[in-house]
Amino acid sequence: MTEGLLVCSGLTKRFGRKEALKNVNIRLEGGKIIGLLGPNGSGKTTFIKLVNGLLMPDAGSILIDGKAPGVYSKSIISYLPDRMYFANWMRVKDIVEMFHDFYQDFNKEKAVDMLNRLNIGLEERMKHLSKGNKEKVQLVLVMSRRAKLYLLDEPIGGVDPAARDFILHTILTNYSEDASVLISTHLIADVEKVLDEVIFLKDGELVRQDSVDHIREVEGMSVDQLFRSIFAVPESDYPGLWDGADRGQAGPGR
Repeated sequence: MTEGLLVCSGLTKRFGRKEALKNVNIRLEGGKIIGLLGPNGSGKTTFIKLVNGLLMPDAGSILIDGKAPGVYSKSIISYLPDRMYFANWMRVKDIVEMFHDFYQDFNKEKAVDMLNRLNIGLEERMKHLSKGNKEKVQLVLVMSRRAKLYLLDEPIGGVDPAARDFILHTILTNYSEDASVLISTHLIADVEKVLDEVIFLKDGELVRQDSVDHIREVEGMSVDQLFRSIFAVPESDYPGLWDGADRGQAGPGR
């Protein structure tokens, strides 16, 4: 593989006898929004944690902007975990100031503006916010950095459908031309409209990496339809997942 923004070669991670990732080869260029898609247990979160340097691979290599995970990669990666990591006693403004002090590339004015548009007050404490608003705060902070690679693990999983468009618009308009955004999600129909590429993982293995345009033009189907054809997810497993999908509408009905 030639050098790209993110290059993973033979990436393997085990937890005991279970292989969470098996010989995964992925190459991402800058300036794209990529969907990391797969059923539960497919290895999506493990992959993101490996790239972010939170886990060490058992085999293979990871290069971010030409370098292994470390001090440099942490300075150019903005990471949104799939779980809340701020203390409940903290006020929103405390967290904004923490990011401002910790990250040189953090744009405080941008963060405050987005929070104001979401009607989230700086004086509010995290314990008083809804789950959805807590997730919005985390996303605003992550997207207010000028990073080269944004790793977003389930960024819209806990927000209402009305807020998803704002969040996707925030992602779409707040990364630079040379940066890329990797979005892990189950809500495929909702995010499809902003994706340039998709990566399908199943049981820790790379099933497919392809451009969204190629899928639509050559195979004549949406990413959501391709996902269903590859993984054959029964409707009973994800109630509401198919609502509106065949009509080109966004999203799960939850």
